[in-house]
Amino acid sequence: MIMNVILTGFMGTGKSSIGRLLAARLGYRFCDLDAVIVEQEGRSINEIFSSAGEEYFREVESATLQRILQQASQVVSTGGGAVIMQKNRDLMRKAGVVVNLVASPQSILRRLQNDDQRPLLRDSKSLEQVEKMLLERERFYSEADIRIDTNGKNVEDVAREILNHLDRGV
Repeated sequence: MIMNVILTGFMGTGKSSIGRLLAARLGYRFCDLDAVIVEQEGRSINEIFSSAGEEYFREVESATLQRILQQASQVVSTGGGAVIMQKNRDLMRKAGVVVNLVASPQSILRRLQNDDQRPLLRDSKSLEQVEKMLLERERFYSEADIRIDTNGKNVEDVAREILNHLDRGV
């Protein structure tokens, strides 16, 4: 029995949408890490970044992730940068199956085109910026148990693909 399914991936790869559907299919609870942080902080991710800084946000993110992963039978959608800290990757690995969702920089940019809630892309939502950040995070994303390319696939297709992997024991 799988304890948790933890979704990682860059912003715009579909973690929240796919996570909700996957949780419903598995009969698990869905937990969006960023939404929990917003609720407990009483302010948006953008506000946290601008008033307290990224370092503060990452500490809150780690503490919240640790608390959330003490429970089982849930699909957890992490923020795109949650994988940066080693302690987060260790926590995720111990708490369940880590699934990394991948998309091309072009797809990501298209999906985020009308989204102004991404503090790390607020100043420069360009192909170059997305490519640079993907490159910086690739070594962390690649540690996942399962990697799924979401390009040209709908939420149903990706959820089905993840379920097939889980059925086969990853």
